[in-house]
Amino acid sequence: MKIALIGYGKMGKMIEKIALSRGHEIVSIIDIDNQQDFNSPAFASADVAIEFTAPQAAFGNYLKAWEKGVKVVSGSTGWMKEHGDEVRRMCGEEGKTLFWASNFSIGVAIFSAVNKYLAKIMNQFPQYDVEIEETHHVHKLDHPSGTAITLAEGILENLDRKESWAEDTTDPKLLRIDHIRRGEVAGIHTVRYDSEADIISITHDAHSRQGFALGAVLAAEYTQEHQGLLTISDMFKF
Repeated sequence: MKIALIGYGKMGKMIEKIALSRGHEIVSIIDIDNQQDFNSPAFASADVAIEFTAPQAAFGNYLKAWEKGVKVVSGSTGWMKEHGDEVRRMCGEEGKTLFWASNFSIGVAIFSAVNKYLAKIMNQFPQYDVEIEETHHVHKLDHPSGTAITLAEGILENLDRKESWAEDTTDPKLLRIDHIRRGEVAGIHTVRYDSEADIISITHDAHSRQGFALGAVLAAEYTQEHQGLLTISDMFKF
């Protein structure tokens, strides 16, 4: 498979290494200083572009890739609120393809499935309040993390006593999400159910970005054969 990389930071370099180890070809690498390469024949030859950039750049990158007929796999977060409806429309009505995930880690996919199942169980036990805490490296600009929001949505689907999520809230009807930024933490997510009697918590703690990078390459392999707006739940059936 021919892969283009959009964004060549630590994540992009790790994706490159894993993609090559799996027998794929990197035909184009686009970073902030060579945006003109979106118009190159090399980029247009890609089967899939893997995009990890900043929230403010992601949607524009999708448009540039789609203009060249290139499918996109993206792990960029923070753009969904402003551009989510437009992306859904373009994938649904115009035949564009985006595989988007807030987190590509296989471990997080499993963790998310456990999170939903636990919320379904805890719906029967209103004495437990629930909150989410996420910790990431100091370079992460958006908060809460996309993964934390995805976890929150999984809880809200299955827990009747919470109406929505919010940061810095004491409203019992809202699911509180706290964020911490320190050091070079790859990503820690904890879902905590607290009662007067005890605490039940589940945690995913990433050792490095390697799990995210492998998942992104697996998503690219999946995306090559599929179209539309794709997610982790399409690739992994739990």
